[in-house]
Amino acid sequence: MNEGKRILIIEDDQEISKLLSVILTKLELDSIVAYSGTEGLLQLQNNKFDLILLDLMLPGKSGEELIKKIREENSIPIIVISAKVDIENKVHVLKMGADDYITKPFNQEEVLARVEVQLRKSSIPSRTAQNVWRGLKIKPEKRSVSLENNELQLTNAEFDILSLFVSHPEHAFSKREIYERIWKGTYLGDDNTISVHVSNLRKKIAEITSDEYIKTLWGVGFMLV
Repeated sequence: MNEGKRILIIEDDQEISKLLSVILTKLELDSIVAYSGTEGLLQLQNNKFDLILLDLMLPGKSGEELIKKIREENSIPIIVISAKVDIENKVHVLKMGADDYITKPFNQEEVLARVEVQLRKSSIPSRTAQNVWRGLKIKPEKRSVSLENNELQLTNAEFDILSLFVSHPEHAFSKREIYERIWKGTYLGDDNTISVHVSNLRKKIAEITSDEYIKTLWGVGFMLV
């Protein structure tokens, strides 16, 4: 399933980068290591990758700078792996466009599971159907979304959440249900990932229209309206 897929590891600690490379071989994935932010950008300019594992504290350009630069050009999945454990940092990089966040020291099985989830989402078979809800149009085969004929620039996580909502309009989704449907893992109940991605979606929609599309149901979750 993962044949031919390549992962870019941007991590300046040689021991950690080596460990991540070994972990990825368990999924039969090829990996390239960049030891600075500048080297990481150079790799992205010259090669094609299916996923990025990104440290934040890097020489050259920081991980945050890389996320901003990458999101200007493409939607390649980005999993941040960082020693920064405070929730503010996590929320910040998710808002910038990272798809997932793993804290160091990490569990090898968790890395494997989260990598598999991101690769699975980006490898969904093409479909010709177009999902429509009010002014929203989703083209699954292109993983693109337009609102009132304006293209929405979404991260992979934002696209998946909005696609879930449009597939089940006026259905109230709890954070647990969203997390388990998209990330395919166990929801621990203390994760702000869903709220951050939904907040980002709202902001991007608000740049085009003042109409409400995503409603918060306090104590329940979120619903497309």
